[in-house]
Amino acid sequence: MTQPRASAAWRLFSFNWLPIGVMAAALALTLALTGFSIKPASILIPLGAAAIYVGVAYYNMCVPQRRDPMVVFVLGSTAQLVLVTLIMTPMSYIAAAAGLPMADASLDYLDRALGLDWRGYFSFVYARPQLIAGVVLGYGMIGWLVFGIPVVLGMTRRYRRLQEFTLAFALALIATTIISIFVPALGAYDQLGIKPDPAVLTPGGYLDTVRDLPLVRDGSLRELDISKLVGIVTFPSFHAAAAVLYLWALWSVWWLRPLALIANAAMLMATPIDGGHYFVDVIAGIAVALLAIIAALRIGERLVEQAASPTAAAVGGPAPVAAAGEAIEGIEAVEIVK
Repeated sequence: MTQPRASAAWRLFSFNWLPIGVMAAALALTLALTGFSIKPASILIPLGAAAIYVGVAYYNMCVPQRRDPMVVFVLGSTAQLVLVTLIMTPMSYIAAAAGLPMADASLDYLDRALGLDWRGYFSFVYARPQLIAGVVLGYGMIGWLVFGIPVVLGMTRRYRRLQEFTLAFALALIATTIISIFVPALGAYDQLGIKPDPAVLTPGGYLDTVRDLPLVRDGSLRELDISKLVGIVTFPSFHAAAAVLYLWALWSVWWLRPLALIANAAMLMATPIDGGHYFVDVIAGIAVALLAIIAALRIGERLVEQAASPTAAAVGGPAPVAAAGEAIEGIEAVEIVK
């Protein structure tokens, strides 16, 4: 592994604090300018966990005797992902409070214009109990994989891909939240008048939206408990975006490809049923993910160029970057997969 490529992983890790800082500033500003607030007790545990992870990561990097890139990148990236979700989940509630006209009729029209039969798809799944069980499992994969990916990529020393994934995840979540301001929607079940029997199917993601979105829009819900917040964004579907992001991140680990393909395909297939998403929500979510990946890769390439530049090589780069390069190069020479 070359020093510039090792340094690029650390540069990208450091760069990832920029969108997190912007998101945190945006959250603080919107809380100050709106009637929203966050229960302090609900944020202490996740914020404390992220702080511990960051502290251990940077301590491990700064102390020569303990310098281990796996610890640095796995804990550091996990902390960044925690902070991204910790910031953007309440931001999605604040965004929904804009109260623009609901777009369910338009989204349903787009589905039908594209020849996509939501009701037919629902009926097909609803009539097959084995598929319903898969839907519930597939939809819940979003929470497991996001924190499993840092471990997998860290253990396989795909440090650069891990940083690119973290950045793409943040960019995709920012994009879906902003777009949701202009395209608020409740979901296909309400629009089509479908009420599944709870004994057969309970679309948890959709019901979460039905519970919280109206309360946010009418002003009833303004004090946010982080531990109770859910995904209330319908368009674009972040579940669909996450499935693409997860598959892309894990594709670099060849022996995980079959499992990653099955798990994320299941999440995509479950998104309309459990989340009540229109098919165009899924299409838009995939598009957001692809654009976020392209942006993350381009930023990563730019940082590689900076790390490999004659100036950076001459001065050795910033001390943390040089330390990262030395630490990673001291491990078995395994190429960071893009």
